[in-house]
Amino acid sequence: MKNFLSILFTFVMTSLFITNIYSQDMTVPGDKLVIKRFLVERSFPDGLNIPVNTEGSEICLTVVSTNAEDNVTWVHSYVTMDKKKTFCIYDAPSPAAIRKSAEKNGLPVDNIVEVSVLDPYFYN
Repeated sequence: MKNFLSILFTFVMTSLFITNIYSQDMTVPGDKLVIKRFLVERSFPDGLNIPVNTEGSEICLTVVSTNAEDNVTWVHSYVTMDKKKTFCIYDAPSPAAIRKSAEKNGLPVDNIVEVSVLDPYFYN
């Protein structure tokens, strides 16, 4: 359990660090790089099996690192109980950037939809 918490902490801190980098004012010569939020749907016919150990942590951190090459940030994912579908939240400049990163990572992409956040606590 201690090892799992250490892995989880490392993953969360890395994700926060990378998210912070990409939320800063980034410019492309002559233009600002605009980062948008997307929902990415993926199918895994044999199920997604990421081990809850150091190997799983390394797999996730490799995805995070590869994504960064294309200004793509994996925020978090929801996995169905049968592990055959994921719904992932990403920050990226475009769907094309997400698809490019997914291809590099060997991940499927079924659908990408630009979304915004609706927070029920915003109305308090």
